[in-house]
Amino acid sequence: MKPLAEKIWFNGELKQWEDAKIHVLTHALHYGTGVFEGIRAYDTPKGSAVFRLTEHNQRLLDSARIYHLPMAYTVEQINAACKETLKANGLKSAYLRPIAFLGECGLGVTPKADNIRVDVAIAAFPWGAYLGEDGLTKGVDVCVSSWQRVAPNTIPAAAKASGNYLSSYLIGREARTRGYAEGLGLGTDGRLSEGAGENLFVILNGKLHTPPVASSILGGITRDTVLTLARAEGIEIVEQALPREMLYLANEVFMTGTAAEITPIRSIDDIPTRAGGPGEITKLLQARFSGLFNGQTEDKWGWLDYV
Repeated sequence: MKPLAEKIWFNGELKQWEDAKIHVLTHALHYGTGVFEGIRAYDTPKGSAVFRLTEHNQRLLDSARIYHLPMAYTVEQINAACKETLKANGLKSAYLRPIAFLGECGLGVTPKADNIRVDVAIAAFPWGAYLGEDGLTKGVDVCVSSWQRVAPNTIPAAAKASGNYLSSYLIGREARTRGYAEGLGLGTDGRLSEGAGENLFVILNGKLHTPPVASSILGGITRDTVLTLARAEGIEIVEQALPREMLYLANEVFMTGTAAEITPIRSIDDIPTRAGGPGEITKLLQARFSGLFNGQTEDKWGWLDYV
């Protein structure tokens, strides 16, 4: 398999792809004790810029805090390392993956405090539209999964943690084996939660509805971006628990995420949305979002961190 990147930042130094290795007895490999981020850099008219870099890396540290992983690096240091990794690989547009995880700490589920080792790595590589370029323009077909999202007070959904994504794996795999582009998960109360790796938005009668963070979702940074852009356009926003059937009655539905960006949904469980793909509000938000990177939307919020 061709390497995704030439160099990877690993514990403070750049290493060649083949040298960025961990041991098979790494704690995170066995128990999922890692936290990570997905970040995009865009080649803008003013040069390469990382989107909401500080917010992403602050969440990385916040996730580590929730899981009691002691971090040896500050947000500013990880920001600098992300930019260093981009430059080392000669990339202007890329997907970045910072990850922090428990290394060789023994095979006990709970390692002793004096034996905890947290490794930190950052990779950067080209990555196109997560659900396909056609998905961004035409929309994708999804299904509601038989797998539910994690219940409150079991695994903290607010942390972007490696082990949390076993749920996502099951939801996404079930959807793809059934011929859908993605799966949507319900909470344990049967209300809408999120996709396998995306937040969910439903447009009904001109209002933008989205499940609240209490619905076992990750409070996505792209989600927050869309809410901010929608408010700037005067679109009414409703954050509340949503029943499953709202998907079938919606005018428009879309998902958001760093990898997925803003991906329209054209059908759910083989029921087309009333727009049958990206509707007018979805297209407007897509234009405002992509405009941040092509110069058509003013970055009033200081979201672009130039390399």
